Amino acid sequence: MLMLSGNNLTGSIPPELGNMSNLKYLELDNNELTGQIPPELGKLKKLMNLNLARNQLEGPIPENISSCIALTFFNVQSNNLNGTITLEFQKLERLSYLDLSSNDINGMIPIALGLIRLDTLNLSGNNLSGFLPAEFGNLINTVDIDLSANRLSGPIPQELGELHNLVSLILNNNNLSGEVPLQLTNCVRLTTLNLSNNNLSGDIPVINNFTRFTRESFFGNPGLCGHWIGSHCGTYSRHSKASISTPVIVCISLGSVIIFCVIMIALYCSNRSKPFIEGSERKMGQGCPRLVILHMDMVGYTYEDIMRITENLNEKYIIGYGATSQVYKCVPRNHKPTAIKRMHRQSTENLRAFETELKIVGSIKHRNLVSLQGYSLSPHGNLLFYDYMVNGSLWDILHGTSNRLDWNTRLRIALGAAQGLAYLHPDCNPRIIHRDVKTSNILLDDNFEARLTDFGIAKCIPSAETHTSTCVVGTIGYIDPEYARTLRLNEKSDVYSYGIVLLELLTGRKAVDNYSNLLQLIRSKVDNRFMDTVDPEVAATCADLAVVRKVFELAFFCSRERSSDRPTMIDVVLLLQSLLPASTQAEVSEQTNQHPAATT
Repeated sequence: MLMLSGNNLTGSIPPELGNMSNLKYLELDNNELTGQIPPELGKLKKLMNLNLARNQLEGPIPENISSCIALTFFNVQSNNLNGTITLEFQKLERLSYLDLSSNDINGMIPIALGLIRLDTLNLSGNNLSGFLPAEFGNLINTVDIDLSANRLSGPIPQELGELHNLVSLILNNNNLSGEVPLQLTNCVRLTTLNLSNNNLSGDIPVINNFTRFTRESFFGNPGLCGHWIGSHCGTYSRHSKASISTPVIVCISLGSVIIFCVIMIALYCSNRSKPFIEGSERKMGQGCPRLVILHMDMVGYTYEDIMRITENLNEKYIIGYGATSQVYKCVPRNHKPTAIKRMHRQSTENLRAFETELKIVGSIKHRNLVSLQGYSLSPHGNLLFYDYMVNGSLWDILHGTSNRLDWNTRLRIALGAAQGLAYLHPDCNPRIIHRDVKTSNILLDDNFEARLTDFGIAKCIPSAETHTSTCVVGTIGYIDPEYARTLRLNEKSDVYSYGIVLLELLTGRKAVDNYSNLLQLIRSKVDNRFMDTVDPEVAATCADLAVVRKVFELAFFCSRERSSDRPTMIDVVLLLQSLLPASTQAEVSEQTNQHPAATT
């Protein structure tokens, strides 16, 4: 590890650094280094982090860098680099962070820049030209894309709508043309969008995530038609002035009167107890929508009652978002609250997720898995009805405003989640691989009992077989590196993800935060001082920190690079049970006897 950031270093980078064969971290950012990046750095086969940002380096990026096969973080922003982005970058299969911004790099973006593990891509502030590759739709794990301030042209690829993990898309100050793809409304996590100062035209979508974006996201596009009151084609030009003619004003006034009359008629009809959904909406479903009840707790519910209580699934009842769904809270009179998972309808992928979740969760039952109460195929989308979990998700508590989980509660949560996975892997036939184990998919009931949820991408695999995927699915920070590299899936992939969950429970930190990977951060601690990362709440409430150390070791055991070196979830359960205080062991044993695992 060589970390010399933020000094006043001058001169060139010594090529002799290429002889440090065991070097994993090279941090030389925020200095005054000049000259070129030495190609000798390509000899560093174990190098994971290379940060040369904010210097005065020049020349092209050496193609030899692609030989650093362990590289996960590469940052050379704010230098004077030139040349092109070569196809050699595709060899960096482990790369999760790539920042080449604020340089003088030119040419086209390579079509084959398909880095499957890439979390962040920043190519802004260069002289890149040509079209945006449609192959960007393969960057399924990418969260942030910034290509602003270049000379890119052509349309925005509709394939970007496949990026369901995308949070930020920055494309301003280019020469992009065509319409804003409707497919971008599938990116339900997208919260930051900047398409300003291009040559876009047509209508701006008005559904899903696009209801969050302000007009500033679209300024400087004279041909765009907005959806705000009074906006029209040309409003998004910086220099145009909107004017509304008298006929338009008359039409708006008449329209307002008509809308008012329609609302009054609708209110009158609702008071007459007519069917809740009528007219054109009815045609969207197959006949009358029906609630299929799978559990006695749902007896007495009707589809119409639920729609009336939630005001046709009004957004004010939303309690959570997912890549393929939104979750609503429904509180009927004289019934327990229910969580309604509404699957998005725009793609076959979301339909497949609904079918998978219905098939898997509807056929199994365990105290540490969410209980599916019913489902409905309706004009509002495919709906799944679950028990409402009072304490939300483990992610909410660990990373919310008040992290007050004591050590014994964390240990019980860890055990509960492990028991749920241990049930899925050997006890189910065929085995069920969750594929998206993370803290936001571990819900907590009123007793802080852990319940695994979200089986939309789960996979059923017959005993003694391994499934080969066509693409990697999951969440950045939790994905098994062996699975990402080989596309071969087995239950040990869930074990790896569970190891990351343990690290979050131990440290209170996020799996990925500010481009820092939690596992790498803890492993980088000098002299194995990983205990320095323990959450203060853990240190304050644990009577024996030796137990905490053992759980750390278990987390490292679960997250080993090779799947064959990881334990089974049954092994994990047995170890965690042995670490529980005697009083808690008795309590867990009693709960197990009262609520035994069972298939349905």
